[in-house]
Amino acid sequence: METILTINNLTKKFGYLTAVKDLSFTINKGNVYGILGPNGSGKSTTLGIVLNVVNKTSGEFHWFDGNTSTHDALKKVGAIIERPNFYPYMTAYQNLKLVCKIKGVDYHKIDEKLELVNLLDRKDSKFQTFSLGMKQRLAIASALLNDPEILILDEPTNGLDPQGIHQIRSLIKLIASQGTTILLASHLLDEVEKVCSHVVVLRKGEKLYSGRVDEMISSHGYLELKCDDTQTLTAFLEAKKMFGKIKIEDDLITAFLDEPMDAKSVNKLLFDNGIVLTHLVKRKESLEEQFLQLTDN
Repeated sequence: METILTINNLTKKFGYLTAVKDLSFTINKGNVYGILGPNGSGKSTTLGIVLNVVNKTSGEFHWFDGNTSTHDALKKVGAIIERPNFYPYMTAYQNLKLVCKIKGVDYHKIDEKLELVNLLDRKDSKFQTFSLGMKQRLAIASALLNDPEILILDEPTNGLDPQGIHQIRSLIKLIASQGTTILLASHLLDEVEKVCSHVVVLRKGEKLYSGRVDEMISSHGYLELKCDDTQTLTAFLEAKKMFGKIKIEDDLITAFLDEPMDAKSVNKLLFDNGIVLTHLVKRKESLEEQFLQLTDN
């Protein structure tokens, strides 16, 4: 599979603060990657380094086959890492025409990209009349003018209303379906789960997980259990290897499964050992629960 970006042992320090620590991951062509983490986890710093706007402290990264200079590689990259910033008194078309001049792109691309982001009917409207969601979509159109191989977005739905969020997420999926690789930074679990195929989870600049989203949430699920003798039930669960982490809140026991097992089998196993349940529900772990387990320490 063709490699777009390789990051090896990347570290960035701001004085005593380590913003990114020994970070390594690879981005391959044709996928949607999410860098997921709370504010201050090093997401934007990482993007800044690979886009040559932040100097790294140590480690390395290279674009594509590694034989292209970062300056030349960035000509094949589209990026939005700050709030959309266009001339307010100019129309959408005029603003994109200016971007075309800077990038050396033919003007015929403008209508094509405006149609892609569903703004063609507003091409002659001034930027200052646009909603925040429309401004973000115009910024995406601008970043796509040079038909980049990868589109980089930093918190693409920040500050948008629910309709704007839905439009941007749908647009990201559409762009990805047309073959553009996408790397987005987000603190929203919901965003990564709905949009991304792969995820890199960061906390305080360190990588906690890197891989496919569906593999991160492909656990065997967990059980919610209750019975009249909580102590006996807990002791039994802790003694069996098919159960992993056990949590107790009031009289509700949550038992995470380390092996595949359905609710009927669990109920029979406990009944055969003299434990009668008053409550049994099997649930699948969401990305949120997996994330909370990852960041538990």
